[in-house]
Amino acid sequence: MRSGSEREGRRRPRPAGGARGGRLTPWIYLAPALLVLGGLLLYPIYQLVLMSLLEYTQAQVSGGEPTTFQGLANYTRLLGDEQFWEVLTTTVGFAAVCVAATLAVGCALAVLLTRVRALPRLALMLAALGAWATPAVTGSTVWVFLFDPDYGPVNRVLVWFGLSGFQDHSWTYGRYSAFALVLCEVVWCSFPFVMVTVYAGIKAIPQEVLEAAALDGASQWRTWRTVMVPMLRPILVVVTIQSVIWDFKVFTQIYVMTDGGGVAGQNLVLNVYAYQKAFASSQYSLGSAIGVVMLLILLVVTLVYLRLLRRRGEEL
Repeated sequence: MRSGSEREGRRRPRPAGGARGGRLTPWIYLAPALLVLGGLLLYPIYQLVLMSLLEYTQAQVSGGEPTTFQGLANYTRLLGDEQFWEVLTTTVGFAAVCVAATLAVGCALAVLLTRVRALPRLALMLAALGAWATPAVTGSTVWVFLFDPDYGPVNRVLVWFGLSGFQDHSWTYGRYSAFALVLCEVVWCSFPFVMVTVYAGIKAIPQEVLEAAALDGASQWRTWRTVMVPMLRPILVVVTIQSVIWDFKVFTQIYVMTDGGGVAGQNLVLNVYAYQKAFASSQYSLGSAIGVVMLLILLVVTLVYLRLLRRRGEEL
């Protein structure tokens, strides 16, 4: 038998750049995608930040006045606006309710898909994917028609059941009823993503684990809370972050269903507020500043959420 020193002496020396080349290999494969993402994301973000630092109104667009550098003046003006803080608070609250409702509905239906037979499962999947594939403008228009005070079938059905107070009732006139209506539409078009993603995660859980929980006498709720959720946590992180991003920047549903933000702007959210400032008031630099603030908020929320999960020892 050869000694350990003889075996080590016969080993081939490793190339000096082997470790470095191994670290660079993933970046080489990712380079094409990173270049595309850089062109599609980084450059627009750069232009957005640049415009927020300039004086850019209709006068500059038409060439009547030169573009001037304003520094942080637009942000100072924005942060000193009471309406901005009111709209920001409304946006955060509305997005939080939308995210919670979307996750609740999506996860509940994902569990339901594992409990029904093939035909009902197929029907539910097709209905959900149909809602998911419907354009936001089309879906919002349909919901507005359903709750129309004059011709909407919802009011007619409620009146038929004896609720005469809903005769010619306008769901979009009141602030909270309008937000509730938009909430339902947002959840309707968002839950299919959560449902399909969580359903795929549940199907990947070993059946033996679920059978063991059932043999131990665990209820369905306890099985979901103590068995499925820990195993689905990486998937739930993804759908939560996606839902936060989507619901925080809701625009189409609010704009279409409340006719641009509701009566006296009572249903404004940040995206619609930025649109009004940029295009309705031709204050493009101020609208860009709102967009930058929204981007920073979403980045901070995402990073804080991921950091909290890492502190708890969760693998992502």
